[in-house]
Amino acid sequence: MDPYVRIFDTTLRDGEQSPGATMTSAEKLEVARALARLGVDVIEAGFPAASPDDLEAVRRIAVEVGNPSAETDGKTPVICGLARATRSDIDKAWQAVSPAAKPRIHTFLATSEIHMQYKLKMTREQVLERVREMVAYARSLCPDVEFSPEDAGRSDPAFLYQVLAEAVRAGASTLNIPDTVGYTMPDEFGALIAGILANTPGIENCIVSVHCHNDLGVATANTLAGLRAGARQAEVTVNGIGERAGNTALEEVVMALQTRRPVYNLSTGIDATQITRVSKLVSNYTGISVQPNKAIVGANAFAHEAGIHQDGLLKNNLTYEIMRPESVGAAQTRLVLGKHSGRHALKTRLASLGYDLNEAEADQVFERFKALADRKKVITDADLEALISDELYQPRELFSLDGLQVACGTMGMPTATVRLRDPEGAMHVQAAVGTGPVDAAYKAIDAVVQARVVLLEFVVHAVTEGIDALGEVTVRIQGQNGFSALDAQKEVDQPRTFGGYGADTDIVVASAKAYLAALNKLLVASGRYGPVEKAAMEFVNP
Repeated sequence: MDPYVRIFDTTLRDGEQSPGATMTSAEKLEVARALARLGVDVIEAGFPAASPDDLEAVRRIAVEVGNPSAETDGKTPVICGLARATRSDIDKAWQAVSPAAKPRIHTFLATSEIHMQYKLKMTREQVLERVREMVAYARSLCPDVEFSPEDAGRSDPAFLYQVLAEAVRAGASTLNIPDTVGYTMPDEFGALIAGILANTPGIENCIVSVHCHNDLGVATANTLAGLRAGARQAEVTVNGIGERAGNTALEEVVMALQTRRPVYNLSTGIDATQITRVSKLVSNYTGISVQPNKAIVGANAFAHEAGIHQDGLLKNNLTYEIMRPESVGAAQTRLVLGKHSGRHALKTRLASLGYDLNEAEADQVFERFKALADRKKVITDADLEALISDELYQPRELFSLDGLQVACGTMGMPTATVRLRDPEGAMHVQAAVGTGPVDAAYKAIDAVVQARVVLLEFVVHAVTEGIDALGEVTVRIQGQNGFSALDAQKEVDQPRTFGGYGADTDIVVASAKAYLAALNKLLVASGRYGPVEKAAMEFVNP
């Protein structure tokens, strides 16, 4: 069989369904560019029918990332849009992906008894007819069609063979087998893939794909079992983000195949040295931190504290490291840039990191770079990436931080005074007392912004070593019931969550920036300061 495994990345679709992980259009485009440089074969850019904004974001990715460019060394990814098995969804998906050199429509319909009976309220015969009709309709528009039988892991295999055979006859070129609720075990999932390959007429002309969720912690194991059984496309997300417990992690599948090549005899087109950088990018934009012990990209993935381990490593790295940190781009490379460095040197280094900035953006970053260089002797690559994230890819700024002063310590009450600029340009100064400087700053911001929110998560970490390190803060907030116009329209029981990111050498300032970034996303969604820019997402996860 073909030993090449196609990497289908769904970070921008399934990954964005993680609570609080919604990204702006600019952030989605930057992640898509990073995925193209990484070498993924297919980018599932979104669910165009979810909202006009999502359709436009997918279309923009199709135009700017889905066509040949020097940036991707001639390897242009397929740009895919998800669609339910309805004409209107398929039409919107085609509208969004058609500008790409290699467009794909991915349509799906549930096939498990529980989904058909309670969600679809359809019989088996109706499901077969719908698959036949909608796959054929998608194929009449697009030469590349992928079909997914949702909840395949809990479907009757014999019925699944029938459904897939109809999809093949109707023109599907990729058949994706999703373990939608993360229910199956690796031996079961491997057997399911083997059974499909053996019993589906016409499947020899298709690529079989696997899409596994991590509800029981076996998403990567199931994916590898499916690949060993004959699947040749793996659907993954960066950092394993996604609905509920997440999806199969791109970095885990790629490095398992690379590190254990004699076992699997399979390969991918991924440039693994970019994995850590892309992981960091996605973490910053979604506001979802990577756990320290996360495989491949966690902060502790290549850290060794035990004396026995350290002794072994000093004698031979292979004693306790099955892969080198450099192989996934985790080396501590330092770039000697400081306050005497010029604009050209900065722009050249940013270009080598994959950032193609226009003059206005370069001026913005250079100004921030100079300010940081006055406070920090050496600027590293990690510092530059944090500056880029903080300066260029924040949400539309309604309220901005113009000044912050705090007083804290063992004596007296922690107090913060903030000066904010509102959407009309007016300045507001507010002081508040809290349990600490960050709490006081947040209370002062709340008093100005007047948003009813709950802070769900607050994470701080240093980007680089040393006491002058640039600090990063990520937060997640949730609007209280009735605050967001989107939540009111949907009459949801659980309000939406929003993530924010901030970076500064002063951790309290970074904390305020991150909180304001999250608040600005919530305010944009609320409609309080103009039309809602992003309608509610009605994602259905295959």
